[in-house]
Amino acid sequence: MHVTRSIRWLLVALVTLGCLSSMANAGVFVSVNFGPPALPVYEQPLCPGPGYIWTPGYWAYGPAGYFWVPGTWVIAPQPGLLWTPGYWGWGAGAYMWHEGYWGPTIGFYGGVNYGYGYGGRGYEGGYWRGGQFYYNQNVNHVNVTNVHNTYNTTVINNTTVNNVSYNGGTGGTTAAATPQEIAAAKNPHVVQPTAMQTQHVQAASTNHQLLASVNNGKPAIAATAKPADFSAHSVVAAKSAGSPYKAPVNSAAVHGPNSVPRPGANANLATPQSNAPHPPTAYHATNTPAYTPHPTTMAPHPAATTVQPHYAPPVQHQAPPKTPPRPPEKEHK
Repeated sequence: MHVTRSIRWLLVALVTLGCLSSMANAGVFVSVNFGPPALPVYEQPLCPGPGYIWTPGYWAYGPAGYFWVPGTWVIAPQPGLLWTPGYWGWGAGAYMWHEGYWGPTIGFYGGVNYGYGYGGRGYEGGYWRGGQFYYNQNVNHVNVTNVHNTYNTTVINNTTVNNVSYNGGTGGTTAAATPQEIAAAKNPHVVQPTAMQTQHVQAASTNHQLLASVNNGKPAIAATAKPADFSAHSVVAAKSAGSPYKAPVNSAAVHGPNSVPRPGANANLATPQSNAPHPPTAYHATNTPAYTPHPTTMAPHPAATTVQPHYAPPVQHQAPPKTPPRPPEKEHK
């Protein structure tokens, strides 16, 4: 028993070191046995002003299990930098957290469709030009009275919308990093999460209602206008859970050397439990924005810039499934 346990931990250590070397500055946070819940369905709050970049919400892990880190608008550390979201990935008997980062191009984020421009590959929410960020109103909730650098470009999403929140394992995405995405993480200009982003995660980790075991995958604070601002006027609640919540059997985790500090307990490794989302009860808010884009006279999106993400050209939408999705569950009032 002890020998098997030691071998398993050795495998985790080797994979962790491999991830650190291949993904450069990305930290790793390892969760054992089970993946995170499905991504909840929520609306993006209004952009506070120019220079803010949308950072999507995700499930993090703490002593009491998975908890939701609300999506929020963050001021970029410097002009020209874009946000590559973090993601959970399965490997060597564990789910590992690969931390997000800032860089001139978008890297790999597990093929997870976080929405609002992050469709699994690259970023369609905006671009930098002349030190100014231009927002795609087709996927962002922007008030043109306060933000004038806007444009409209239709985003064709060829990623299956099922709210899955992790890569690999049972029910996870099957995307693999391209050479360009791997190079993005190794770029010498990569910047780690800002102090405000770290404060945002810490605030979420101490909010009891953000625990998946409490909100059943439907957090009351799904997104905020600014980091760590959980006040009523800034909060957007989730419309619904991404799929029926399944409570995990094992709730242990182990941290990698470069992860955001989050306490956890050690445990034995085992085969992954299936936490794959069921067919969605509602489409992700990204694809059905609740707002109507305003007309704009700004210059159109340029054909190419030095900060555009590298990914294959989008293809047409897949045909809808023959079997209609389950009708949405009625919300309790």
